[in-house]
Amino acid sequence: MKNIWLLLTKYNAFFLFVVFFGISFVLLVTNNDFQRASTLNSSHSVVGSVYAQFSRWSNYLRLDLANQELLQENARLRKQLYLLQSRDTATVQTVADTTGRPEYTYLSARVINNSIHQKNNYITIDKGRKQGIAKGMGVIGPNGVVGIVLNVSQNFATIQSILHADSRISAALQNSNAFGSLIWGDQYHPKRALLRDIPNHVQVEKGEQVVTSGYSLFPAGIRVGKVLDMQNSGGESFLDIVVELSTDFHNLQYVYVVMNNFGNELQELEASNTTNP
Repeated sequence: MKNIWLLLTKYNAFFLFVVFFGISFVLLVTNNDFQRASTLNSSHSVVGSVYAQFSRWSNYLRLDLANQELLQENARLRKQLYLLQSRDTATVQTVADTTGRPEYTYLSARVINNSIHQKNNYITIDKGRKQGIAKGMGVIGPNGVVGIVLNVSQNFATIQSILHADSRISAALQNSNAFGSLIWGDQYHPKRALLRDIPNHVQVEKGEQVVTSGYSLFPAGIRVGKVLDMQNSGGESFLDIVVELSTDFHNLQYVYVVMNNFGNELQELEASNTTNP
């Protein structure tokens, strides 16, 4: 204790300078919009860089699991390719756009930070504005839907995970195409969610696949999970369906950001509905 007091006495000018400098910096950032925005952008980059370093070590220790997921994903893609090639070209035609441009493109990214046990969970990835990522884009993983891009810096982005109290994703039952809103359930389980607003006359089977409806940020048919259980809600007019999520957020290492090449055009068109009489 005596040594600490002697140290403070000897370098009191330096410590006072640090204290007053810190107070001045906080006041400057708090009361000036430009400085506050610049500080936040810089802090996002610094935090993102720290997350990236930790993620490299963590991912190295989980290479076997990542390889297994990639092999499974390749197997699914090969099966889909085979089915497309084996279809009768005289009866099946696909036209994405008159310019030949695909509707969706995908950008791969590495997960450098992830939370799963909070009420509101977020994911950080190592791609940002420089790579073309923007707020509001959908994000999927090797096994299904992951979430929606929330904030973007130059080289990093944060994702609002499905495991978030405010998440709303349009999802459908694969057998009937009946669609509703997928939300994170009251139990906050990292492998379960609720599919709501499905009319109670719809036939639902346990184990039935739940996929994206195509009415939101995601292409139709992306895996979400499978039906675990169901019960009536809302005066017995609708069903609450418990869904086991296909994405394992415990081991999520790589994701794909979904870029809708016609997204801006679609948003402008739908926005005009509110301005027209």
